[in-house]
Amino acid sequence: MTTTRERILDAAADILRTRGVVQATTKEIAQVTGVSEPTLYKYFGDKERLLLAVLRERVPGPSRLTVRPGEGTVAANLTELTRATLDFYQRSLPMLGALFADPRRMAAHREAMGRHGAGPDKAADGFAGYLRAERDLGRLAPGADPDAAAALLVGGCFHEAFLRYYAHGPDAEPAPRDRAEALTLAVLQPLLPTG
Repeated sequence: MTTTRERILDAAADILRTRGVVQATTKEIAQVTGVSEPTLYKYFGDKERLLLAVLRERVPGPSRLTVRPGEGTVAANLTELTRATLDFYQRSLPMLGALFADPRRMAAHREAMGRHGAGPDKAADGFAGYLRAERDLGRLAPGADPDAAAALLVGGCFHEAFLRYYAHGPDAEPAPRDRAEALTLAVLQPLLPTG
């Protein structure tokens, strides 16, 4: 049986995907779910917590992956992180895109995400942490810059997702695996130890 929380998340994911976080209201989400707004707030506290729950639980992303430094190959692990990040951005762009056009709403969103320990900077932090651990294990060159490599990969993922959304809209197919592999290898090659 589906719980009330799950029903709210499902409705919120659908509404956010079609209307975006700026246009979607908690009242609308509550009505579609068949609950009151106070019930919605009981489960999620505020609209940003609801958005975070949707992004974490209904939109696949790198936080759902378990890649362990020192296990598998760096290229394979990084490709999985890159692929998941591509998918995450492609699915979350319709939800968040309108924020860019509204500086006041963007500032409020940024402040709320900061209060909840979330935000777009966390994607690069995850990549950088993984790369730093691999460098410390000797699987990357001692001079490798995990922060710069993470910024390049996350930026590449965002750019690719934007282009797919721009060309095909919200129903665009996910980026093929070979695109994630190409992005990964372009950034990874210079980081590998010589010899």
